[in-house]
Parts: sequence; structure tokens; C-alpha cells
Amino acid sequence: MTNTAMLWTIIALVAVAIVAIVGVGRSRRRARMRGGELRQRFGPEYERAVEEYGSPARAERELAARTRRVDHLRFRDLSEADRARFTSTWSRVQLQFVDDPQGAVVGANELIKEVMRARGYPSDDFEHRVADLSVDHAGVVQHYRAARALADSSRNGQVHTEELRQALVHYRALVADLLQDPRVPAQLREAHA
Repeated sequence: MTNTAMLWTIIALVAVAIVAIVGVGRSRRRARMRGGELRQRFGPEYERAVEEYGSPARAERELAARTRRVDHLRFRDLSEADRARFTSTWSRVQLQFVDDPQGAVVGANELIKEVMRARGYPSDDFEHRVADLSVDHAGVVQHYRAARALADSSRNGQVHTEELRQALVHYRALVADLLQDPRVPAQLREAHA
């Protein structure tokens, strides 16, 4: 190999290395941007996913997959009649708590599932519902988990009335969020919450 050929080979290798380094840098910047967007969109759910999946990269893949799955669902706005019916049912659930706290918590969980079905969420198992809710209702999905944990403990006879009351408060946050009128801007809803 002549000196000129060797020089061109070295130049080509350096050029390839530079292109690779620039590509990796851009890829990392895009991943950080995506991670920042996901962190902002999912809020506390982002941190929970990082803990559950063991790394930000794995968590971000899961959250991005949830987003893609939910983006393909066809959601429906609730009619005023549906919103009024669900609000009335929620009022009855709260009144039931006085005489039957455990029954009220069960009723609240059933109401959540009914509202989700009416909005177009698939009504698969709990973990699937939570994952789907986390995409557009990340601010309240932790309430769903907390209420479910308290309700499960209640079925095992390990929860007192105060814990059942807390479960109902958690369900209330989720019901309120799911029944919001989507025509009202989020900032205005948050200001009145």
C-alpha cells in the first residue's frame, strides 16, 4: 500500500468516525428531548415507570408504546346526559358510604369502569386500564392505583372505614377528571379544581 493510499484510508476512517460521533450525539439529544417530553406529559407516572422498568430508556419505551396504543383508540366525548347520569351515580355512591363504606368503594370502582367504557377505553384488566389512563390522565392515575390498593385490602378485611374513605377520595379525583368537559381548556379546569 502506498503512502497516498494509506493517507486516503486514514482520512476515510476519520471521516466515518466523525459522522458516527455526530450521529450518536444527535440520537442522544433526540432521546433526551423525547425523555423530557415524556417526563412532562406523564409527570409522576414517568418516575414510577423508571422505577418499575429499571432505567429511563426502558421506561420511555414503555410510555411511548402506551402513547402509540392510546393514539389508535377512538375516544368519545360524553354527552351532557351521560355526564349528568354519571354525576348522579357518583352522588349516590358518596351517600351510600354512610351506611355501606365497602359497598360504596366497590360502586365507585364500577362507576370508573363504566365511565371509561363510555369514553371508549378498552375495559381489559386493571393494569391495562391504568396504563391507558396514564397517557391522557397522568395527573390522577396514581389516585386510581391508591384507591384500588385500598379496595383490595378492604376485601381482605385489612382496611378500616378511614381507609375506605381515603379510597373514595381517590376515586373522586379520577371521576372528576374523567367527567370533565373536554371543551373547557385544561388550565381553566385546573384553576377551578
